[in-house]
Amino acid sequence: MADLPDATVHPRDDRVGGAPGLPSVIAHRGASGLRPEHSRAAYELAVALGADAIEPDIVPTRDGVLVLRHENEISGTTDVAAHPEFAHLRTTKTIEAQTLTGWFTEDFTWSELATLRVRERLPGLRPGSAAHDGEQPIMRLGDLLGVLDAAPRPVGLVAEIKHATYFDRAGFPLDDLVDGVLGEHGWRGDPRLTFESFEKQVLRDLVARGTGGRSVYLMEARGAAADEVAVHGGAAPTYAAERTEASLAALASSFDGISLAVRTVMAGVDSVAPDTVGPLRSDIVERAHAVGLLVYTWTLRPENRFLPGPLRRGGEVAAHGDWERWFGSVMRTGVDGVFADHPDLAIAARAGLSGVGGRA
Repeated sequence: MADLPDATVHPRDDRVGGAPGLPSVIAHRGASGLRPEHSRAAYELAVALGADAIEPDIVPTRDGVLVLRHENEISGTTDVAAHPEFAHLRTTKTIEAQTLTGWFTEDFTWSELATLRVRERLPGLRPGSAAHDGEQPIMRLGDLLGVLDAAPRPVGLVAEIKHATYFDRAGFPLDDLVDGVLGEHGWRGDPRLTFESFEKQVLRDLVARGTGGRSVYLMEARGAAADEVAVHGGAAPTYAAERTEASLAALASSFDGISLAVRTVMAGVDSVAPDTVGPLRSDIVERAHAVGLLVYTWTLRPENRFLPGPLRRGGEVAAHGDWERWFGSVMRTGVDGVFADHPDLAIAARAGLSGVGGRA
């Protein structure tokens, strides 16, 4: 394989860790392909498997405790439905134009949430992980910081701030709450720290507080940021519009990087090209790097359900397809970091790219 794309204009994020000149591997909600997401087991396994950083999603409880759940609606990731004492808390809410019915973290105290146990979100695809349903409780942000402090090597934290505008209006200023927890646990200003959000304002607020860390703006393929919609309504700029050259340059003046869905990164890229072709050029990666932005992508998953058609193997959606070619192709675009549910597989794919010249 030929050398990967040159990255001397914009070197990789060494504060997240990883191999020089190659993308960091960030464990998406821990090793969430192997254990229920956001569980202690998922986080500890991700560290043991060699992940460079851990990505938790952060939401609050009614009494302002920051807990780690993909969404504040928890019926799919906990056993809350099996607790009759919480039946009265089941409700319907509209969050960022999406109407959801279930149980929401902001309606529970921490002591109430602590009685729940976590479950696999995709049991049909990941029965091995689902075998661990009910074994462990929900974790707090502070609990994860303790796991990272106990790790045998430096491991980064890429913390996603969820639904900041919604929670701010509900009386939960997440920038203030996050800053407080980090200060309490000695992580404020820690060089291992990165923040990400689908909203820009909360990232700016954390910077203004002096919380430290890098700021990464998450961008959906479609739609618009909730904080922009709150201010501009239907005139809010779309995520797609924010990926023009001028908009990327403006983002680079406020943020360290952007994080994109893998299909956005791979748009127009031949993901099944032979290894001998060398670098794979992604338009958005090259344009973002040109203005000084780091580029991360989510999420690498090995199951057929998540792979391009030509890379699927066998007839089962839960079976692993040609994940190594897919993961390697994504990495060959020159992205600075990848989020993966199976960090061990992403690390293996990255190893297949090492020793070929690197990017820097």
